[in-house]
Amino acid sequence: MRAEFISGYRKYREAAAVNLKAQLAWRADVVFNMLFTISKILFAYLLWGIIFRQRDAVAGFTFHGMLSYYIISSFLSQLELSGGISGEISARIRNGTFSKYMVLPMNIQGYFIAMEAGVVAFYLIFDFLAAAVWVFLFRIRFAFTGEPLVMACAALMVLLGLLFMVQLNFYLGILTLKYQEISTFLMIKNNLVALVTGTIVPLALFPETVVKLMRCLPFYYVTYLPSMLLTGQCREEAAPGLLILAAWSGALQLVIGITWKKYRKRYDGVGI
Repeated sequence: MRAEFISGYRKYREAAAVNLKAQLAWRADVVFNMLFTISKILFAYLLWGIIFRQRDAVAGFTFHGMLSYYIISSFLSQLELSGGISGEISARIRNGTFSKYMVLPMNIQGYFIAMEAGVVAFYLIFDFLAAAVWVFLFRIRFAFTGEPLVMACAALMVLLGLLFMVQLNFYLGILTLKYQEISTFLMIKNNLVALVTGTIVPLALFPETVVKLMRCLPFYYVTYLPSMLLTGQCREEAAPGLLILAAWSGALQLVIGITWKKYRKRYDGVGI
């Protein structure tokens, strides 16, 4: 049993390592990814700089606290790169080359999780550097929690959030086994993610009724809540947030299993 576990672990570790190295072939993507991170923070700096000229605090944020939130949320949102999974799966199912993944000596979903881990590990360094440059360049009094337990909860929530997004994009991709076109599903997902993750505007600025509704959705816990926790806010939501996100992830995994088992027989692969 232990030998099988070690063998399986090595397979997924190798898949992650291969995908990490593959990112070196896409150096332009690294540059643009850093530019997107910088553009978000620059936008926040200019916008909130104007707003905070006339007030000291907005929704519990100081100017430097708001910039700290944007730096952390931009950093986390740029790590979430699983959106291409659904497109990759959908395209390969439609052109008959999804067999490439079906013949791998490992679980297909596990492969995509390992692939995402390798990509995230690669971009982690560059996104961190981009965030650090902005803190130094604009002399931001960076607001960051000093509570180890809160930091641990936030880190675990980030990992769960990344896992959930891989699950979601994998699920949307395999829906192509039933629906030839999944662009509508992807559009709905992209709009929800853009709004509820709080990367555009902190959700603390929304009416409380709206925020309560968003707390029922998993996207609230992917970027927004970890960012708030790391800036020293919403501490009371840490434990419930982990439970809610874990419940969503577990439920989605059940749905993935049912969907894959039901529709995989419809796939007519023509090659790899």
